[in-house]
Amino acid sequence: MKILLTGATGFIGKYVAERLVIKGIDFVTVGRNSPNINNEHINSDLLSTNSFDQIIEAAQATHLIHLAWFAEHGKYWTSPLNDKWTEATVKLIEAFCNSEGQGVIVSGSCAEYDWSSGYCSEKTTLIKPQTLYGQAKDKTRKLVLSICDANNVSCAWGRIFFPYGREEHPQRLIPSLISVFRGERLPFGVNSSQYRDLLYAHDVAEAFIFLLLSGKIGVFNISSGKPVQIIDVVYKIATILNANPKTILDLATERPGEPSLLVGKNSKLKSLGWKPEYTLDQGLEEVIKNY
Repeated sequence: MKILLTGATGFIGKYVAERLVIKGIDFVTVGRNSPNINNEHINSDLLSTNSFDQIIEAAQATHLIHLAWFAEHGKYWTSPLNDKWTEATVKLIEAFCNSEGQGVIVSGSCAEYDWSSGYCSEKTTLIKPQTLYGQAKDKTRKLVLSICDANNVSCAWGRIFFPYGREEHPQRLIPSLISVFRGERLPFGVNSSQYRDLLYAHDVAEAFIFLLLSGKIGVFNISSGKPVQIIDVVYKIATILNANPKTILDLATERPGEPSLLVGKNSKLKSLGWKPEYTLDQGLEEVIKNY
């Protein structure tokens, strides 16, 4: 087995590359920049190349984990690059399938779902993306699954919910809270009553590799399956850092239009034998220790 990994310099991709190294799984990365690991790399911009066949030929991979996408914080929801990534993804997977590839794993998003459902299930929740990002992911999923099915290539689509971990964008919730409680930035308000599904990026990476090795097909939520209230996240981080949570909670902010509850049911993935290795407390301790 040899893996072609895209997005290896991204937030989740770094974790996947790290886990592949630890597990001794042979892999090659492709992208504009090489990850900071000692591995084979193909230098190519997937959004501008016309040489997908050449990339696949150079990689000589049996399996593909495709994570690359435009994910700049605050911009990816509405960026026109989402459509470009749909096009690039389809071309990459067509080339991979035409080369007799055996299996494909692609990162999807909870943004594909109708968020009014609260608890999101692969089988029963309506697909109703409200953003350009979610719509592009939904369109990509349909095309990718169809292409792989037509070529008898296994394909698993992993819908990620709310990952957190090392080297996360500093403006996201958890690193922002850490910075406030360390006195590195001014306090800000959060909607403390909301419930979200938080999963340590280590476990997200393990889920993708688990799906790869299982050879299973279809759509799978990659989530903790457990709702956690934002007020509890604030308290947990403040406790670890011996800080006063009220500096954040006294600025509580309501955000109209955001769902009060958004959780991914993960029973489908867990039924295959996967389960998170980290509790929320353990994950936060690990992140803060390495922040």
